[in-house]
Amino acid sequence: MEIFGDLERAFASTLYPLRLPLALLAIAGAVTLLWIARRWGWLAAARRHPARSVSAITVVLAVALPLGWYLASPLVIRTELQELPPTLAGAGDPPTPRPSVRAASPLPTVVRGAAETPAIPAATPDPTPDPTPLVRSGTFTGADDFHFGRGRATLIETAPGLHALRFEDFSVRNGPDLYVYLSPDRAGYADDAIELGRLRATDGSFNTVIPDGTDVTSARSVVIWCKQFAVLFAVAPLDG
Repeated sequence: MEIFGDLERAFASTLYPLRLPLALLAIAGAVTLLWIARRWGWLAAARRHPARSVSAITVVLAVALPLGWYLASPLVIRTELQELPPTLAGAGDPPTPRPSVRAASPLPTVVRGAAETPAIPAATPDPTPDPTPLVRSGTFTGADDFHFGRGRATLIETAPGLHALRFEDFSVRNGPDLYVYLSPDRAGYADDAIELGRLRATDGSFNTVIPDGTDVTSARSVVIWCKQFAVLFAVAPLDG
């Protein structure tokens, strides 16, 4: 399937910017081909052999229509998902009461004729603050004019050692096999990138759960990658 990826990259980088003049050229070519077919008698020959003509057209359509739908339908199909953001580690939970530690004090000594000295309470140590949860984010950009991408990706620590990935105001060009990765390369996909599963929607604000035990310390970017054809669609370099 890499050949389709090469063709898509060539289309995105070379042909897509010239899509309007190429569309006009294709229309002119179709009209010219129809004129040649009529002048050379191809249409008359097809009418004389209807069974052969129908069989040939059926074979072509049986291959072209499913393949064309698989490759082109993502260009017109969009999905949207709206979810609340995940909770940060320690946010929204009542503070855990910590026992007060007081030093034991002996019984007061009474000295006759001396003024009474008020007792001074023992100092209570301050509670140890919880570590700051991990929050890293970056802005999406598309791989090129055709593979657009926008919005924000945020890597959030939802509990000690547990993380989620938040997509905010997100939109990307749809593709036939889009997956989400945490990549060690800020520029995009790498062979040792961490796969997080299929992209849940092309538009919206939603969350992607990161499997327990995943080491996210090496993540330098969030990548939207077409797994089937090995094509980069969008990347969000993470800060920090």
